[in-house]
Amino acid sequence: MKRLKTGLQALVFLSLATPVAAADFADPTWPCIQRKVARLSVGLMWPVPIDPEFEPSAELRPEIDALAESLSLRRIDLTELEPDVAAFAQSVDGDAQLLGLVFAEVFNALSNRRTRIIEGIEDFSLGQIALSEKIDMARVEMDAIMAKAEPDFDRVDQLEEQLDWDQVIYSDRQKSITYLCETPVLLEKRLFEVARMLQMNLSD
Repeated sequence: MKRLKTGLQALVFLSLATPVAAADFADPTWPCIQRKVARLSVGLMWPVPIDPEFEPSAELRPEIDALAESLSLRRIDLTELEPDVAAFAQSVDGDAQLLGLVFAEVFNALSNRRTRIIEGIEDFSLGQIALSEKIDMARVEMDAIMAKAEPDFDRVDQLEEQLDWDQVIYSDRQKSITYLCETPVLLEKRLFEVARMLQMNLSD
């Protein structure tokens, strides 16, 4: 078991130390500088195989669910939960399957949340692309109108007003992209930290 602990510690270190890759501008749905990883693998974070058929006792199930729910809440610092993890691990003698069930629940909750956020980022990016194209088309139309011998200034005023509004919306949305892009990374980091915390309490 000590070998498993050492292996997971090394995996966590490498995953968090890996440099962030540059954005793949070939993918219009991904505007982030962070590397896009659509799906996470529980096996990369938890080295002990989790038996999908294993079912804990009726007494333990509420404890597992409650601990997993707390570990899944980003507003709770993980250091605050160390005593709870240690107490639960001690009560089950550091059983790998039971601690694995806790991690599996945390993984499902955070990875599902992460998937929804990534899908939202993709929708956000496509929306920004569409708005950018709308702005470009308005500028092209304005140039075409102004090139005429008798420009339609009413239409130009209309286009300018819409352009101003669209550009404000576009700029305001862009300001939130850094936070949006960091969120999946923060969720992934928390999963690795939860895995490390739990595996430190596995029995030798």
